[in-house]
Amino acid sequence: MITHLFRYAQALNLGFGEIDAQISFALYIWSPLVYNGNMLNVILGSASPRRKQLLAQLTSHFEVRVSHADEACTLANPAQHAMFTAGQKAYALQVDADELLLCADTIVWCDNMFLGKPRDNVQAKQMLQRINGKTNWVYTGVCLRTQNACDFFCEQSAVYIDMTDDALDAYVASGAPLDKAGAYGIQDPLLNAKLLSGSLSNVIGLPIEALRRHLAAFGL
Repeated sequence: MITHLFRYAQALNLGFGEIDAQISFALYIWSPLVYNGNMLNVILGSASPRRKQLLAQLTSHFEVRVSHADEACTLANPAQHAMFTAGQKAYALQVDADELLLCADTIVWCDNMFLGKPRDNVQAKQMLQRINGKTNWVYTGVCLRTQNACDFFCEQSAVYIDMTDDALDAYVASGAPLDKAGAYGIQDPLLNAKLLSGSLSNVIGLPIEALRRHLAAFGL
């Protein structure tokens, strides 16, 4: 269970306020990304086609495994929430000694409310109406895990959506919102959205710029 990792972070005097400030922390003892002279195998713990495409920009050699973790979370802070859920996914999968597991979770935050994936078109329209004409914040939490090391980080981006009601209806009718946090994908052609700050890849589902830095810490 991932809760023991947060207790461990607190034992290292990494209070949640400090985690917010740095939005990244490492747990356990770092090990090199080498096993018996061979590079570790990268495992993507996600079935998301967008995360597959983004990770492929960093490495073409990875395996996909789907995590069926309990994603229930009561943390009110969006960065903590995203990292916690990424950790839940990572600790629901077995990691072998020659593997590095990558799990991520993306959430949209607007009006002090978490917006996950909509259940249906009705909820998708409601979500889009809530964020339309406002700045919404996208958080992607990432957990990198080996058998004896674990690294968490979270990236934040700001997005502004400006669409007419008819345009929103057309977007919802396309079916594109249903598998996306906040009921939108910034890359979708029917969506009129502007990235205000942060990483575009973070909004899509995997912050590859930050991920590259964290993989380097593992030796990749």
